[in-house]
Amino acid sequence: MDISVVIPLYNEEESLPELYAWIERVMKENNFSYEVIFINDGSTDGSWKVISRLSEEHECVKGIKFRRNYGKSPALFCGFKEAQGDVVITMDADLQDSPDEIPELYRMITEDGYDLVSGYKQKRYDPLSKTIPTKLFNATARKISGIKNLHDFNCGLKAYRKDVVKNIEVYGEMHRYIPYLAKNAGFDRIGEKVVHHQSRKYGKSKFGLNRFFNGYLDLITLWFLSSFGRKPMHVFGFLGTIMFFIGFIAAAIIGIDKLVAVSNGQQMRLVTDTPYFYISLTMMIIGTQLFLAGFLGDLISRNSSDRNDYQISEEIRCGGNRK
Repeated sequence: MDISVVIPLYNEEESLPELYAWIERVMKENNFSYEVIFINDGSTDGSWKVISRLSEEHECVKGIKFRRNYGKSPALFCGFKEAQGDVVITMDADLQDSPDEIPELYRMITEDGYDLVSGYKQKRYDPLSKTIPTKLFNATARKISGIKNLHDFNCGLKAYRKDVVKNIEVYGEMHRYIPYLAKNAGFDRIGEKVVHHQSRKYGKSKFGLNRFFNGYLDLITLWFLSSFGRKPMHVFGFLGTIMFFIGFIAAAIIGIDKLVAVSNGQQMRLVTDTPYFYISLTMMIIGTQLFLAGFLGDLISRNSSDRNDYQISEEIRCGGNRK
């Protein structure tokens, strides 16, 4: 199979028939063998009924239905797991991504040798409340990830070599950083293509400021995991040792100061009479906690057996077969 199109969606029933018809036209014009995988992320409208009808009418349509809304990253994770095409294309379901970009994205993967090609919506039709945070976010992501040639990390329209999606783990809200995840997995041939951005035709945007702030938190998490995930002692051990050493030296100085005072005939006072003793003791305790506890929680989280365990109520296979 040439192409798998993976489409996560939430309450997009109006756009789905038009989107599939558009994809079908492009695929037939270019003689691609393909499949379209819709992941219904807990929609509360009639999106699943539309997907079911499309799957009955077209053998290449597959569907995955979540019992509740998990988010875009879990939807992509399940879509990547199901994808069989040599090239995997992701796009949003709101018709703001153009399927006409698919042939060139496919060519860049198969002929130009890219592992991943990310779309760049140079001219956007989003409100300023979305475009300004997006620019700030992308500038930070370029700096931290080291992928200087990408201008739009969060663009939903991307193309991947099949090996990429089968060897990365997208969880939480890490869909924004798939290029970074791919780079850390050794797929560093990452390209960019300017793509057409259309104004939203149906429904409303799901963007909120909480997603903007969560994006920064996820970026810090990903940077830390990629830098220290396999060697957490390098950061926690270093910080813990420094704090413990400073606290220990401070406590020693307090003790020596008391001994000197006694040897000079001054009245004996307990070291606990000064607040500096408690400050130094606190620093030693915090240093020990950093050394022992901080990275253990992170390692437990990374090895959690149910981190990507999502409850799927129904699946549609080729030809409308249900599971």
